[in-house]
Amino acid sequence: MNTVESNIVQRDKVIIKTSVIGIIANLFLSAFKIFVGVLSNSIAVILDAVNNLSDAMSSVVTIIGTKLASKKPNKKHPLGYGRIEYLSAMIVSAIVLYAGITSMVESVKKIINPEDVHYSNVTLIIIAVGIVIKLILGQYVKSVGKKVSSNALVASGEDAFFDAILSLSVFLSAVLYIFTGIAVEAYVGVLISVFIIKAGLEMMTDTLDDILGRRPDEEVTNKIKEILHQEDQVEGAFDLIINNYGPDKNYASVHLELPDVMTVEEIDVLTRRVQEKVYIQTGVILTGVGVYSLNTKDEEAVKIRNDIQKLVLSHEWALQLHGFYVDIPNKELRFDVVMSFDIEQSEGIGILLKEVSEKYPEFNIRVTPDIDGYEL
Repeated sequence: MNTVESNIVQRDKVIIKTSVIGIIANLFLSAFKIFVGVLSNSIAVILDAVNNLSDAMSSVVTIIGTKLASKKPNKKHPLGYGRIEYLSAMIVSAIVLYAGITSMVESVKKIINPEDVHYSNVTLIIIAVGIVIKLILGQYVKSVGKKVSSNALVASGEDAFFDAILSLSVFLSAVLYIFTGIAVEAYVGVLISVFIIKAGLEMMTDTLDDILGRRPDEEVTNKIKEILHQEDQVEGAFDLIINNYGPDKNYASVHLELPDVMTVEEIDVLTRRVQEKVYIQTGVILTGVGVYSLNTKDEEAVKIRNDIQKLVLSHEWALQLHGFYVDIPNKELRFDVVMSFDIEQSEGIGILLKEVSEKYPEFNIRVTPDIDGYEL
């Protein structure tokens, strides 16, 4: 087992261990709060307990998702089961959202038909202990999540911190009732519900972003760039596309700009070497390495490149020019342009073709647009 695979296995163990700790803590808090909530007839305390219970359920789903996602690739799913983690995160967000909506309904009922509550010193102590436990648990889970790059754990840690704040509001409403007789716990229940619903929606949106695809992580792309540019023959690296199939399961392709004097054998040796280095150091699998040929044998070609690069990059929406090659004998010229989302690709290509054709009318010109967000 290599270092990357070992790290993935270790990551899964850490996520499961942390989730188990979260389950135990949340079940412990939920049991005590339900007991106190029923005795005191407090909807706020009961809803706080339900929130803890939903957190425990979320941790269970996280464990199941992690286990399923770690299944080995097979003929039916050759790229593995990593995306199951995103589906489990979606289920968790649905659980949280449902808990929030249910809590809101029950709180509104209590506002419409209020009932007497009966807080005691034991009630306050249990709620206070719950606040401390949630703060400690939240900090622990969030720090572990950042360490192993688990969005699910980071979200759980942040959720635990908000839970502590909500429990504090329940504690303060109880203190207010004991000393003044003013019952605001049903309204606090509404406040808790709003926070739970908000958390559920944010988790769902974040998970949808993972499923739809995000811009590649800048730290990873910079590391890949560093590895590729360590090779003397590599003049540039472009068109990096990373396809994500679950946490730490990334497959990518890239174009390397290489001198036009390199042989196929030399290119083969180079690409195999960089594929191995990128995988070992980042865990990203380079499934394809394309090649751009760089003019090195003709000074006129270099001058044409400089002229066209200056022309293209004079436009604010043209972010980068690469893959440039000019075949002077056959009067052919080609290059790629990275365009921002501020302009339609067809419009940008039309402008560039017109301007370059006016400057070099004798050449057959081909311009390929690239998407902002995949470049190194």
